[in-house]
Amino acid sequence: MATIKQVINEAVERVRMPTPVRLRDLIRHIRAARTAAEERAVVNKECALIRACFREDDSLWRCRNLAKLLYIHMLGYPAHFGQLECLKLIASPRFTDKRIGYLGAMLLLDERQDVHLLITNSLKNDLNSTTQFVVGLALCTLGAIASPEMARDLASEIDRLARSPNAYIRKKAALCAFRVVRKVPESIEIFLPATRSLLTEKNHGVLITGVTLITEMCEKSPDTLAHFKKLVPNLVRILKNLILAGYSPEHDVSGVSDPFLQVKILRLLRILGRGDPETSEAMNDVLAQVATNTETTKNVGNTILYETVLSIMDIQSESGLRVLAINILGRFLLNNDKNIRYVALNTLLKTSAKDLSAVQRHRSTILECLKDPDVSIRRRAMELCVALVNHSNVRSMITELLLFVERSPEPEFKSVCSSHIMHCADKFSPDNKWRLETLLRVIVAAGNNVRDDVVSSTIQLISDSPRELQASITADFWRELCVDKIDRQPLVQVAMWSLGEYGDIMLYDSEFASKLTEEEILDVYQRMLWAPQNNIVTKQYALLSLVKLSTRFKSALQRINRMVEQFGSHLHIEMQQRGVEFTALFSQYDHLRPSLLERMPPIPNTKPKMDEMGGDSPEMESLVIDQVVEQQDSSNALLLLLGTSTAETAILPDTNINSIENNQDLLDLLGGLDGPSLNNVDIPKAPIHKPSMTVFEKDNLKINFEVEQTIDGGYEILMTAYNFSNNQTLDNFVLQAAVPKTFVLKMQPASSTQLPPTGEITQVISIKNPTNGVLRMRLRICYSVNGQTVTEQAEVNQFSPTS
Repeated sequence: MATIKQVINEAVERVRMPTPVRLRDLIRHIRAARTAAEERAVVNKECALIRACFREDDSLWRCRNLAKLLYIHMLGYPAHFGQLECLKLIASPRFTDKRIGYLGAMLLLDERQDVHLLITNSLKNDLNSTTQFVVGLALCTLGAIASPEMARDLASEIDRLARSPNAYIRKKAALCAFRVVRKVPESIEIFLPATRSLLTEKNHGVLITGVTLITEMCEKSPDTLAHFKKLVPNLVRILKNLILAGYSPEHDVSGVSDPFLQVKILRLLRILGRGDPETSEAMNDVLAQVATNTETTKNVGNTILYETVLSIMDIQSESGLRVLAINILGRFLLNNDKNIRYVALNTLLKTSAKDLSAVQRHRSTILECLKDPDVSIRRRAMELCVALVNHSNVRSMITELLLFVERSPEPEFKSVCSSHIMHCADKFSPDNKWRLETLLRVIVAAGNNVRDDVVSSTIQLISDSPRELQASITADFWRELCVDKIDRQPLVQVAMWSLGEYGDIMLYDSEFASKLTEEEILDVYQRMLWAPQNNIVTKQYALLSLVKLSTRFKSALQRINRMVEQFGSHLHIEMQQRGVEFTALFSQYDHLRPSLLERMPPIPNTKPKMDEMGGDSPEMESLVIDQVVEQQDSSNALLLLLGTSTAETAILPDTNINSIENNQDLLDLLGGLDGPSLNNVDIPKAPIHKPSMTVFEKDNLKINFEVEQTIDGGYEILMTAYNFSNNQTLDNFVLQAAVPKTFVLKMQPASSTQLPPTGEITQVISIKNPTNGVLRMRLRICYSVNGQTVTEQAEVNQFSPTS
């Protein structure tokens, strides 16, 4: 009787309301729209009809209307008005309605929606259903949209289903438990008894979900990790059976038996064996079998080999097994697939800190990757080549990296690679002459993409070299300068500085003694000073260098004076100030000019080579810096009186000024001109490392700030991040800083985004302080370690600048 009434009611509803269009017809109409406006019109019309059906409580077509609404939602249109209809379909006894209802709930609901709380009772009822497919739908939806509260309420039901005799339900329950553990880690204890039994399954679907659940538990809880280490022999046996098993059509993928399960087990073994020699020894043999018996002609086999390599390098494996793993990566580099080559380079970069000698065997193959057309592969190959540089191969590796800089069309590659070459030359150079020649080639090859640290390091090294080497490198820079390379600002800056300091040595005591004249040099200065391509900083270098040549050249004083006078009316205020002050130096204070413009003393290298210090010890580096700064502070009381930094002695004499009369004349010169005193001129200088302050220290990561206050009240901060771990690499390292709105913050690119074990990363932060306010800074540190993303925050309220 009830069936007859239902049939009559459905017939009445069909007569009363027209039949809605089918989903396939709606898709056809939307795809037929020629413009976005036409598509919106079709969607809006259909949404209006669906709303009308929902208001009429049309239960007959509710399933069809919700299916169409889900398609509209997938196109990006609002579909929130269908949330309650999902709940009605879920409560329906028909499986087809439940299927659409649960699908709609997974798409339209999440834990942020209050409506999703109404679904809890329906889920609990369906979890107790006698139909396995209804139970599966409820488990999938619970894992997708469960809030922590809902997960806690239904955890016992999931645990009961994980013990079900039905393999289909056990598989779904294990996956749902995986989602619950990820959202509510304290629920691990509830699922722990049932999880152990999942590893004894013969059904591969249940087995792979069980391994996935155990992996998540081990990552969330150290106690659970120790508990599951007892199951390593079981995992080894399962993996060995997969390797030695014959052909099984049910699980075979390109000739490999269930590669998905093999990958999951290898990943779990890696977690269980990390830092545990005894557990690692139990899995060494099976890892060797997987590495030698897996087919490499198919991508499936390469996937298993890649996971095997990661496991070998992450556990306490034998040295021979590590060499085998690195050789597998070396074979990956010869693969035609770009993805496989990229993965190999990325993995070799991580493992180079653990076994550098084994990676060195594949150096020629890695160098070939520098020529790859793919930009991502070139980037990883460049970073790996830098990691491979040592004392024995520094010449050949630097030569290859220089060729890479010359060929690379990407400016960011030139910038990063030139900085890396500078650091490698600093650490592994056989002598100063080779190092200077290398820096010259870097500056020429990278052009305007050279970072500031390369310019300052080159200037420091030239000043600290013997007289013969100073003349030689100045001559080399002169040759490059004579070629039309005005667009290369760093080259012009270093060349101008060298000529200003050692131009007389090059002109009178070198191979140029009979070939070059003072007028020819001044012609180049004329071109550099008035070239529109040169920026203001480069012209400041050139003008100061020109003034210094007035005490070094024998017969060009008048022309130099005329050239300097031209800048007294320059449009740029900085250049105009320099022109006025230097003109006064030629006229009113000519007797002070020789002493003011004497050659700079050698600039000390305050950061010694790490290999000379016996390691990358921050404490040792801080001690050396403190000693250098203490010597500088006591070296010249006049510099302290004038408030200048040691690097500004380019315009001050390096001899002791003991005469009170001379001191008074110097102060009269600096204070008698209109505008700021001479020591306030923004003179190009090499950075001096200052004693550092620790702003963050946690989990083997330490971040130091070296703060220097600028003349205008701002700050120059050198950030150095240290990784004190011996075996963990911090990937995707990013430092973000925020300051009050009254400050202007500018952050230079970091030296690298990867922080290797016992390594360091540097980054320059410039802050302008136009209102002379109190500086406060908030930091956000993001990085990835072992695949986990870590985000930390710190606040710096006490800055201790030194000057």
